Amino acid sequence: MPATRDLHELGQSLWLDNITREILDDGTLQRYIDDLSVTGLTSNPSIFQKAIGGSDGYDDQIRELLGQGLDTEPLFFELAIRDLQRAADLFKPIHEATDGVDGWVSLEVSPLLANDTENTITQAKELHAKAGRDNLFIKVPGTREGLPAIEELIFAGVPVNVTLLFSREHYLAAAEAYTRGVERRVAAGLDPFVCSVASLFISRWDKGTADVLEGDLKNAAGIAIGERTYKSFHEFINGERWAELKEHGAKPQRLLMASTGTKDPALPDTLYVTSLAAPDTVNTMPEKTLLAFADHGVLDGPMPLDGGDCEAVLVGITRAGVDLDALAERLQVEGRDSFDAAWHAMIADIAAKAEAVGKG
Repeated sequence: MPATRDLHELGQSLWLDNITREILDDGTLQRYIDDLSVTGLTSNPSIFQKAIGGSDGYDDQIRELLGQGLDTEPLFFELAIRDLQRAADLFKPIHEATDGVDGWVSLEVSPLLANDTENTITQAKELHAKAGRDNLFIKVPGTREGLPAIEELIFAGVPVNVTLLFSREHYLAAAEAYTRGVERRVAAGLDPFVCSVASLFISRWDKGTADVLEGDLKNAAGIAIGERTYKSFHEFINGERWAELKEHGAKPQRLLMASTGTKDPALPDTLYVTSLAAPDTVNTMPEKTLLAFADHGVLDGPMPLDGGDCEAVLVGITRAGVDLDALAERLQVEGRDSFDAAWHAMIADIAAKAEAVGKG
């Protein structure tokens, strides 16, 4: 039995952090569902840039869409939505069997809207309606401008994957935005169950501290931040506020561990999966990490509810010269900028493909 089954039985959802038309066409995604306990999927601009730019599998649809006179950005969303609709349909039985908690796919709003609340809300609603799938999240960054958009979208009944979270404080701000949206639905007499996940990025912490930390502290920041945030997540969803919301039929936002492929080749390739296993959470992992964990991964029990030794580790990291709050803010900005760059590169690739297909 692959170790992914053990993780699933522990209570953590395994989601694939990748989508290409190829893995849909050749049955790879279905095999991951059947054999490796994959129960969901995430995407982002970097993933779609590689998928579209590196394949001719989109050319026929691009040719079709060019005939409709679409500009490049709307053309991209048509390409992405078609892939994600197919993936959502594969996960639909899981979505139904878990009463809507699992079996999700994710589509991100344009990263160029990360600092634009009103247009984020507008585009998120339009994309969710266009996709027409109950098990499709709209990804919204947990930036200062994104937080009010998250609250408004939850109130409007649009399920949200909050992305670009890098600290306990980022998570709690996202959890507050989600909870306010749910509370407003309760007050308005609406169904309070609108699903959401909060995506905490892990590996970028260790990459961001690689030049500063040494010895036992090197590559320890990401896991410690994950443990600290999991402790706060558990406390938040089990507090009095959520006890009351649960009585109305609401279900808490789940914590999602993102960016869980190791960047340092000296590290075990399954490190972040083994270390961040926990029930009632999600781990979305790159295909390489998923296959590695299935092949030789080992579980070492769930994360401790009290955070284990994370605070001692983070004190040591602080004493070594790392300003945790400042680094979290920097990582969020860098993450946003990275998605911006991938977005522009992807749009350029699509434009080039469109020109080539049009000439053909």
